[in-house]
Amino acid sequence: MTGDILKKRKIAVLGARSVGKSSLVIQFIENHFVESYYPTIEATFQKSVNYNGIEYDCDIIDTAGQDEYSILNSKHAIGIHGYVLVYSVTSRNSFDMIQIVYDKIISYCGTNDIPCVIVGSKTDLQTRQVKPNEGEDLAKVNKAAWVETSAKNDVNVGKVFELCLAEIEKRAPAGSNETPAANKCVIM
Repeated sequence: MTGDILKKRKIAVLGARSVGKSSLVIQFIENHFVESYYPTIEATFQKSVNYNGIEYDCDIIDTAGQDEYSILNSKHAIGIHGYVLVYSVTSRNSFDMIQIVYDKIISYCGTNDIPCVIVGSKTDLQTRQVKPNEGEDLAKVNKAAWVETSAKNDVNVGKVFELCLAEIEKRAPAGSNETPAANKCVIM
């Protein structure tokens, strides 16, 4: 009977301003590309995702862009199962931000291993500043999955969230049917 129950997963999408977080999420949820840019305050989307034959009920939190001065909000660490950290392949600064955001999550959660996908977005643009191997190397260092995407051309958009679910499940207690604990952060 438990097979009928959707597994709930909360995924936070984080990254610098205007790297394409909302475009990625909207392409995934609604299957269309949003050309114009309006800064996101924060929005949560729901989508049922089939991964490995299991139906997951995903809450995808599209966050406001982070910069080195905005403190990552503790609510982006509590109750989250997995993280999608997005940089634009056309922006060296947004790529450098990924490690800062990753380290903030790690320190909030008091763990050194989080289910995470590092995403290089905007591969459809010609003005690349970040090579694929740099993204791959950053992911290896942080034990994260990595993929490059184009929300505009719908390249690897679904794969981002499948990889995130894979990272979450990889860290679930072996052989258990349990939901992996959403990061148990204690904020003092």
